[in-house]
Amino acid sequence: KVSYGVANFYARMQQAQYESFYAGLMGMSADTMWSQEVEEGKTYEENMKDSILESLENMYLVKQHASEYKVELTDKEKKKIDKAAEEFVEDNTLEDKEVVSGYKKYVKEYLELATIQQKMDAPMKEGVDENVSDEDAAQKKIEYVQFSYTKKDDSGQSVQMTDEEKKAEKEKAQTFLDTVSADPDKDMNAAAASAEKEVQTATFDSESSTLNADLLKAADALENVGDVTSLIETDDGIYVAKLTSKLDREATDQKKKEIVEERKQKQYEDQVETWRKEIDIKVDKKEWKKVDFEDQGVNVKQTTTDSEK
Repeated sequence: KVSYGVANFYARMQQAQYESFYAGLMGMSADTMWSQEVEEGKTYEENMKDSILESLENMYLVKQHASEYKVELTDKEKKKIDKAAEEFVEDNTLEDKEVVSGYKKYVKEYLELATIQQKMDAPMKEGVDENVSDEDAAQKKIEYVQFSYTKKDDSGQSVQMTDEEKKAEKEKAQTFLDTVSADPDKDMNAAAASAEKEVQTATFDSESSTLNADLLKAADALENVGDVTSLIETDDGIYVAKLTSKLDREATDQKKKEIVEERKQKQYEDQVETWRKEIDIKVDKKEWKKVDFEDQGVNVKQTTTDSEK
């Protein structure tokens, strides 16, 4: 059984973190943020609560199978958890504890769940194939220059260029491309300096999401090191790129690590999903509805300490 107290405490922790960071980032108040519709018929609060509930269920699933991995809390960990729960109780008023279910038994149970989940991470990810070939992880490298269709206005804000200004920028890009193409070494630096532009570098593969999609497609089509694209015109400006490596060693090795981590995470998630399918989870929707973010905000209490201690 999962008590309302533990569920509410965990939910309020997540709520506080999101309200203290994302509300300001989104330029709105916390209650306005939660009422925003993120998809048809579903608010940000409802979407967030679904995610929280799934995460909480996963914690209990992992705890139920901890003994299979010989994972348990040590006496030292139990003492630390007990102390942390006690400090939380002492640091918050009765009214605050009522709102977030911040009573020792709930705080303690949550901390036990979180600690076990953390300890289960490594053993649940063991045994994956960590061999990744260069071919599977290959990252190409390019140099590129962007001729942006935006400029700064008198107040320093970015604004779109006029059609005439865009035309002039395109002519400048064509001159740059002609200069680079005429150079036997295809050196972009001198031509970029003349155009008052900066040469940028990037590593990528066909599935990368960090580059402009049109730039990525054109760069990925280059066959030989030293090949240069034609003008790549996009909504935000024009790009010219040169292939400098078909397999960048550093980026490829980093990609290998990422692939291994992805395999480990998939193994972890697949195992949790298997456990989920083996049991019947029932949610008391009436109780869960009581956890209301829009009507009840939560602040993170900042703790100050003596720096000399």
